[in-house]
Amino acid sequence: MNPPTSQLHYAQPPYPPPTSQLHYAQPPYPPPATGIPVHDDHHHKTGPQEWSTGLCDCFSDCKTCCITYWCPCITFGRIAEIVDKGTTSCLVSGSLYTVICCLTGCGCLYSCIYRNKMRQQYMLKDTPCCDCLLHWCCESCALCQEYRELQNRGFDMQLGWHGNVAQGSRGVVMAPTAPGVEYMTR
Repeated sequence: MNPPTSQLHYAQPPYPPPTSQLHYAQPPYPPPATGIPVHDDHHHKTGPQEWSTGLCDCFSDCKTCCITYWCPCITFGRIAEIVDKGTTSCLVSGSLYTVICCLTGCGCLYSCIYRNKMRQQYMLKDTPCCDCLLHWCCESCALCQEYRELQNRGFDMQLGWHGNVAQGSRGVVMAPTAPGVEYMTR
């Protein structure tokens, strides 16, 4: 006589359940220090996020604060290279910023564009006011905040975009390949 089906015990399959039954944890914040931005749909569902540091937290990173105060073109160039994902270099962006500052005295007109791009990429709130007004009134503080935000998201700002990508790819282990076959000809 066979036991009732409610008493039968089946062995668990040796493979994982279908992906619809798996529960994945949300990616940690900040993203890994590879310097490559991580796409996270969670941010799109919850709306704009807060900045990781405040606008007036300039002295939490005194080195960046000093560089930005005396030579904002360096800070801006590094920000622009990361935000543009390496399509423009730090040197080109910083030089253009310097030319605009020398000719018009309004480098903020150029740098506010990059704050807007950065906010859109990382779904950041437009606080405490609009990007253009913020850069007009507090250029140094705004640049320092953007720089810190990118650092807190895992970028090594001194390496630039391509340096961060190369640093992130060093940790990738290549799959072993079969040895090549050598043919001998007579």
